[in-house]
Amino acid sequence: MEAQLTRPELDVLPSYLPSPIPLDSSGAPQAPDAARLALNELPFGPLPGVLDAIVAAAGGSNRYPDMAAVALRNALADHHGVTPDRIVTGFGSVYLLELLLKAVCEPGQEFIFPWRSYEAYPVVAVGGNVRPVQVPCADDFSQDLDAMAAAITADTRVALICNPNNPTSTAVTRAELTKFIDSVPESVLVVLDEAYCEFVTDPDVPDGLVEYGDRRNVVVLRTMSKAWGLAGLRLGWLAAAPEVANAMRKLLAPFATSTFAEVAALAALEQEKEVRRRVDFITAERARMFPALKALVPRAPASQANFFWLPMPDPAAFAAHCAAGGVLIRDFPEAARVTIGTSAENDRFLAVTATAGKLLAAG
Repeated sequence: MEAQLTRPELDVLPSYLPSPIPLDSSGAPQAPDAARLALNELPFGPLPGVLDAIVAAAGGSNRYPDMAAVALRNALADHHGVTPDRIVTGFGSVYLLELLLKAVCEPGQEFIFPWRSYEAYPVVAVGGNVRPVQVPCADDFSQDLDAMAAAITADTRVALICNPNNPTSTAVTRAELTKFIDSVPESVLVVLDEAYCEFVTDPDVPDGLVEYGDRRNVVVLRTMSKAWGLAGLRLGWLAAAPEVANAMRKLLAPFATSTFAEVAALAALEQEKEVRRRVDFITAERARMFPALKALVPRAPASQANFFWLPMPDPAAFAAHCAAGGVLIRDFPEAARVTIGTSAENDRFLAVTATAGKLLAAG
């Protein structure tokens, strides 16, 4: 019998699903005219100044970036009203979450998170050598914080709330979140994954950094991939207590923030007014589309993100129907997730959805 060369728990760990955007042999998207509503990207180009910053930095691409990302950490700290010693940056918030688990958890300790939620959470748990504990969402697809609190044991080290939640689009209110954080032992880190926080319009949904950022056991995850339009450059950041952030920086992969990601983020941070204009467009489209979708899919929850969650009997068949109509969406076993795009893309999706017929029955 051959010796196993890899960790046995990886044998049953689902792989991260490939992009639903079909690519040709050169890596270019096939069906370039299709509406790309599958990956929660913004449909707009880079923010003003971003391309110029990248081009200017290209001349020094033979040099390593600043390993400590000092300029970016200072800019993020100033922008969000925190101190730089609390900021950690890296190539995506998922990477930073796994790094956090490695920095604060002993092997075998528990990492609690809602389910369904972001599919990378079970992966980073195994990568961080901690035990994933999935707490089912409620019937209305909201995160059940009472059940999460009840699931905490002496072995729990980290409890995560995704707010708004990907892929269900629901958000946790201030009262619910405050009650949960107040109930958690101080030895448990509460991670607030706020990748989509810029799209929140419900005043009862808090900004975790503003409301809870001063709490020693709260960590706030953010990304520049969504509202800030830097998905292709992979730039995530978090704010944590200084001792947590310092421990994480000891484990950072060398040069985890590339030169291009840093200069692009610095340029993007100068464009908050334009970011708000773009976000306002997305949330207006969200409000316009939702009544039509709710009529077709009655169980669809109201979204606080830049996408919709559409429960239905056969999401894969619905995704195929949409693809045939020139719209690329993301299907999960129990629902379809649809990103909000341009007005023309959204109209195309609504038209395709209106012809889906029995595929949406009992949704």
